[in-house]
Amino acid sequence: MIQRMEIADLNRILELERLCFSSPWSMDDFVYELNENPFGYYVVLREGNNIIAYLGLWMDEERAQITTIGVDPAHRGKGYAKALMEHMFDVCSSKGVRIYSLEVRISNQSAISLYKRFGFEQVGLRKAYYQDNHEDAYLMIKESEGNECVSVQ
Repeated sequence: MIQRMEIADLNRILELERLCFSSPWSMDDFVYELNENPFGYYVVLREGNNIIAYLGLWMDEERAQITTIGVDPAHRGKGYAKALMEHMFDVCSSKGVRIYSLEVRISNQSAISLYKRFGFEQVGLRKAYYQDNHEDAYLMIKESEGNECVSVQ
């Protein structure tokens, strides 16, 4: 079940951040996104009462930028990231979003593959984008023609 992220979810989200990322977001980062950022949209995917995955984005008129997506390493390969992406496209297209963007580590081939399956294309390179190890990031963009449903096999 996919639901809006709440403050009560943040202890588990921070645990997943540490498992998923070498440069995890802080509690303050998420609190700001949930309570103060008018463009933020953050969701969790639950299996029973356990949060397995989450996704965040900034949405403004015709544009959305994916800010984070994480899946518990013990549950990868089960379609959870795909489900979150499909949910995001449904929500965004209903609000008129047509342009999607994200940055991804050039070493994160599984994420790059996922994004490509959804129609994202590499359009740029952000040199030394990540602060933890100065790794480059690909800038990836997807443009939609209108309010279409997006599904990946």
